[in-house]
Amino acid sequence: MYFIGIDIGTSSTKTSLFDERCELIRSYTKSYKTDYPHPGWSEQNPDVWYEAACEGISAVIKGIETSLVKGIGASGQMHGLVILDSEDRVIRPAILWNDGRTEDETKFLNEAVGQEKLSELTGNIAYAGFTAPKLLWLKKHEPENFGKIKKMMLPKDYINYRLTGVHSSDVSDASGTLLLDVKNRRWSQEMLDICGIADGQLPSLFESYECIGEVLPSEAKKLGLPEGVKVAAGAGDNAAAAIGTKTIGDGACNISLGTSGTVFIASDSFRADRNNGLHSFAHADGRYHLMACILSAASCNQWLMDKILLAEDYEKEQGMILPQELGNNRVFFLPYLMGERSPINDVNARGTFTGLSLETERKDLVLAVLEGVAFAIRDNVEIAGKLGIEIKESKVCGGGARSRLWLTILANVLNMRLRIPENEQGPSIGSAILAMVCCGVYADAAQACAQMEEAADFIEPVPSIAARYDEQYKKYSLLYPAMKPVFRAISQ
Repeated sequence: MYFIGIDIGTSSTKTSLFDERCELIRSYTKSYKTDYPHPGWSEQNPDVWYEAACEGISAVIKGIETSLVKGIGASGQMHGLVILDSEDRVIRPAILWNDGRTEDETKFLNEAVGQEKLSELTGNIAYAGFTAPKLLWLKKHEPENFGKIKKMMLPKDYINYRLTGVHSSDVSDASGTLLLDVKNRRWSQEMLDICGIADGQLPSLFESYECIGEVLPSEAKKLGLPEGVKVAAGAGDNAAAAIGTKTIGDGACNISLGTSGTVFIASDSFRADRNNGLHSFAHADGRYHLMACILSAASCNQWLMDKILLAEDYEKEQGMILPQELGNNRVFFLPYLMGERSPINDVNARGTFTGLSLETERKDLVLAVLEGVAFAIRDNVEIAGKLGIEIKESKVCGGGARSRLWLTILANVLNMRLRIPENEQGPSIGSAILAMVCCGVYADAAQACAQMEEAADFIEPVPSIAARYDEQYKKYSLLYPAMKPVFRAISQ
């Protein structure tokens, strides 16, 4: 039997074909662009995602016995606002997770409604990237479009709708809307009232591994699929990646170095961070997790290489950095290229290089970017520690995890063992596993993960390097408080 996993990313859609033993058969990636109509805004046309998914499905099933394809699962970038009219047509481009236009709406929710009330209703406070502030922005600035909304959904939900005709969402992805009562895994009526939307405008909720329907006959014919292929509700990309890296069970941790960076901590029960530096979300395995997100991770390195250094060979640039230079860099980088979410929640924050001198070399900038992202991730691991969560080791995934140097830096900044999964499929294998559970191949995600090989490769911190990075982190921690009023001033 075969199962398809689709990951709707910010820069591309990755479609992969797996057998029932979770072995990768074939993978296909289709890239696309993000539109930035104004500084700090970020949008994409949902139909671009579906076209990419269709191209990917057709590519990965080419040459196989298609009657053996039994299920599809999708994961996707979280928080994006997709709105449909009464005829299920997309009303406007989707406002993405890293869009920063909702400063006023986020402030209204956190101050007028109140962080304590939001935490009570949803388990979280408002962040600019969440979906609820986007709805309030749309209501104020585009009332005509707001009035046309018949259904709203998240990016991967739109793929599922196009495949099945069913308006659905899953609890892991819905957790990031600020419309979900996460603890009780249901929409919060009070939050719907605050945002001015009706329950009927929201999709039906499912657990990630539940079946929402089958691929429509017309779509199956177009894609070359047999009729009767089941579609799982799927998951947000981080929850799907956690399934794909076997990050299940109380206290298990996964760190992602993708376009954004995340710290994902699985939990058997619901728990909330009182200060809300960490998000409290539902997990795709039917339980819960805590998560922190930095908006720019691997995208910082891509920005430096592509737009500043004009370098095509990333490995060559990193190869100039010597082992003895780790923890001794005099240049520091704040990785806030799109503002920042966890833990500072500041849409005005921006990237900075600090400590430049006439002695600064090209490789110092490269090293500073890798270190800056690692320090930003440590900011959130420190919060977990204050909650009494001791993370002794973590899985790692995402494009940035292919850099051995970056993982060495991260392991030493966190003073933590990092395990590198056997495969790099992340969300796509996780979403395929959810499809397997949906089709009854496995009883649950835990059973599927149990038969997958444990990550054999790992990176250990070196005490002397970790000690140097402790001192560097203290210096890094001084930068944002000093720059915060400057960021505010230059945003005006």
